[in-house]
Amino acid sequence: MLIIHNVKLITMDVAETIGNGCIVIDGSRIAKVMNDSEFNRGGFPADAEVIDGKGGTIIPALIDAHSHLGLFNDSLDMEGSDGNEMTDPLTPHLRAIDGIHNADVCFREAYEGGVGIVMTGPGSGNVLGGQFAIVKTYEKTVEDALVSEPAAQKAAFGENPKRVYGKENKSPQTRMGTAALLRQALREAVEYNEKFTRYEENLLEYDEAVREAKEDAPDRPDKPDIDLQAESLIPVIDGRIPLKIHAHRQDDILTAIRICNEFGLTYTLEHCTEGHLIADVLLREYTAGQAEGRGAGFGSPGGRLRGIVIGPIIGDRSKPELSNMTLGTAAALTQAGLPVALMTDHPCVPQQYLALSAALTVRGGLTDREALRAITIRPAQILGIDDRYGSLSVGKEADFCLFDRDPLDARSRVLMFVGGGKIRFNQIAG
Repeated sequence: MLIIHNVKLITMDVAETIGNGCIVIDGSRIAKVMNDSEFNRGGFPADAEVIDGKGGTIIPALIDAHSHLGLFNDSLDMEGSDGNEMTDPLTPHLRAIDGIHNADVCFREAYEGGVGIVMTGPGSGNVLGGQFAIVKTYEKTVEDALVSEPAAQKAAFGENPKRVYGKENKSPQTRMGTAALLRQALREAVEYNEKFTRYEENLLEYDEAVREAKEDAPDRPDKPDIDLQAESLIPVIDGRIPLKIHAHRQDDILTAIRICNEFGLTYTLEHCTEGHLIADVLLREYTAGQAEGRGAGFGSPGGRLRGIVIGPIIGDRSKPELSNMTLGTAAALTQAGLPVALMTDHPCVPQQYLALSAALTVRGGLTDREALRAITIRPAQILGIDDRYGSLSVGKEADFCLFDRDPLDARSRVLMFVGGGKIRFNQIAG
């Protein structure tokens, strides 16, 4: 048992803030979140490890909903660039777990900066880039680190696919080309799924006829050829995982929404740089998506927007589609009533600066509490892992970090990181 007391607890849960608090960990789970007065009454096992938090602030481990951690390796150029297979604009069958360099120093820097969970995967060079995974930053191997995989399928609109393939005189050269390629891939996945469904139904009919020794038994059906690209999109077209959509400009955002509504997809909007210009439209789509049956896959009455992931916050306007970039986007969308998380887009912004990114959104109008929610419970909800992560709730995974002061203070530093109930990083003086 691990007990940390004399701390301020910002729980991101019903309890909100406990000014003079104590947290108790049993195994890998949070066993108690309480006031220090209860700790002082004792009653804990004699062999419990007790740590004085020195008046610091504990918050849930930070969660980055959009990163490329492990796929663009630190201090390397093409040797460690494994995030974009820029040989075909449609590569949905690529899997992030096959490209993650688990020994990249940035994993250690991530949890030393308080980041415990990241959704990482392919970049935006292709119209369809491949499957994302949700991983813990503090485990040694990809297998041990996995929280969920596949967790999303990457799609990209706007300048990036055009830049990669247009110069090679290949499609997409235009935004129309990008949309057409995406529709084509989704339609082929639908047809592939229907083909296999018919095959399985026919096989069932054949097996039943053989068991019953029917004279008019049908011939055993031929199994369709495997198509890895189409097969990898089945979890998207049947609504099991979201399409994770890179889109900056408002016209790209709206095209993405149009296609998701056509195919009945669940989706998230990533970057969403001009989202503040169409906040009312996004709220309308988010609200409509809550209706029963929406986002359940092809044939459902429309798409379901799961949430919006804003960022990277730190950086310049490096290309035309960023011309309307502002620190106020996260605040505008949150105030409109939309679920908003923040990203670093590592390595665009180093992974350990997620808390600093949140601090800058406060400058843009987000409240302190909403800024912290945008890097803890909100991304957990958008990623569908809030039953295990994102708040200091009894029964959840013991993933949290201890800051020496307000986590949104640019001078703050992480004194301790606990992941899976184990101390992974500790700078507290004895």
